[in-house]
Amino acid sequence: MTAPTPTLNQAVSALSPRPVPASSLPLGYDKRLMLFSGRANPELANKIAGKLGVDLGGVILKTFSNGEVYCRYEESIRGADVFIVQPTCGNPATGITANDALMELLVMIDAAVGASAHRVIAVTPWYGYSRQDKKSAPREPISARLVAHMLEAAGADRVLTMDLHAGQVQGFFQKPVDHMTAMFILTQYFRDQQLEDLVVVSPDTGRVKLAQKFAEKVGAELAVLNKERPAQQVAEIAYVIGDVKDKTAVIVDDIIDTAGTLRAAGETVKDEGARRVFAAATHPVLSGNAFENLAASPFEKIVVTDTIPLRPDTPSNITVLSVADLLTDSIRRIFTDDSVAEVFGGENQLF
Repeated sequence: MTAPTPTLNQAVSALSPRPVPASSLPLGYDKRLMLFSGRANPELANKIAGKLGVDLGGVILKTFSNGEVYCRYEESIRGADVFIVQPTCGNPATGITANDALMELLVMIDAAVGASAHRVIAVTPWYGYSRQDKKSAPREPISARLVAHMLEAAGADRVLTMDLHAGQVQGFFQKPVDHMTAMFILTQYFRDQQLEDLVVVSPDTGRVKLAQKFAEKVGAELAVLNKERPAQQVAEIAYVIGDVKDKTAVIVDDIIDTAGTLRAAGETVKDEGARRVFAAATHPVLSGNAFENLAASPFEKIVVTDTIPLRPDTPSNITVLSVADLLTDSIRRIFTDDSVAEVFGGENQLF
């Protein structure tokens, strides 16, 4: 007489070292990390892939003649943790604008969700529209909140970003947001320079807390610029609060956009008697007349990171530090469900 065929649970029980309840189905599950890049900053994505020891996943990205963005993953991503590296900035080398980058990120997230990815994490170190985080005048949108809602509606399970213009942007999300900071990379650079009589200058009162932490890390004094903004992308520097005379000044900000404010700040500090003037910022947006403003400014060196790719004609006094190590460590910790805050020892709350 033929023996009865064992059930699946009975077969698993025979192989398992522990008893298996009949109501469970224990099957082995190997987590997979897959890394993909949009067209906004493929150089940064390649650095991260190299440090993770993985290849960038294959994905077809293109813009149709009518301006619409298209995406298709070239391999199965079912059950994988998919990390999409895409700051929402333009990139002249790949021919996309900031809005193209945002739309491309959204369709990449949607495609990953539709392909049954286990989790989809948007790695967007530069969070576009972050300066539009409140109503400054009647009938204005809160665009930073809108972008957060769009990312969640597309299906992002998590967002990994860096040095938001305002910390409260995290509150626009219902999903987890891991907020990294490049401050420790920038402060380490200036410590290594061993500059004498150092004073850290905040470009306005809104950056004082950031500048104060920066000053503590490099062992410097603190000064503040009194700035007024009569219109968008227009700033007027009135005077310096603090002593900068005969000192080496480092003006610290999160963003350099048209560099008009930064140029005015550098000139004001120089007029107040600073011997040498440097600048440090995380995000080199550098739009409009930025290069002309920086070329005419008194800065010996402007130190930025690679959250946003620079154009080939970047002035020689701009030094770029990479955030790839920091993002790689954060991605590893997210993938293995470890603490991301431990990357900074809990000191990444800068606001």
